Amino acid sequence: MTAFARRARSAAARMHPELSPVSFTLLSHVEEHAGCRAADLAAHYALDKSTVSRQVAALERAGMVRRRPDPADQRVQVLGLTPVGATALAQTATSRTTMFRERLSDWSGEDLDRFAGYLRRYNQHGASGSDDVRGG
Repeated sequence: MTAFARRARSAAARMHPELSPVSFTLLSHVEEHAGCRAADLAAHYALDKSTVSRQVAALERAGMVRRRPDPADQRVQVLGLTPVGATALAQTATSRTTMFRERLSDWSGEDLDRFAGYLRRYNQHGASGSDDVRGG
């Protein structure tokens, strides 16, 4: 698990040197839930609002997200992915897919099936929303 976490940090650093794995997770969430608020991110990932604020600010500085007024309530700011953010996520997904293919290329079909089953089981446990992605 430690090696897995190191690889996640490395992937975030390759995407952008200022970004942490938490930033990458939040950026992915913004892509999937365009129009979410920073408070939504904090609630979804059980993070402190100040942590999310710092991470979103870093994503803004990197040009990957932008804030805009919520059309339903002009007092509220919603987040959206920029073209820079979309490109960074796409490039990261491509490199991640390539890396997985390389690492798993000599695994048998039976091994892959077993591994996929274990991953499903692991992810189902985390589906309750109790995933902890705390970070600075």
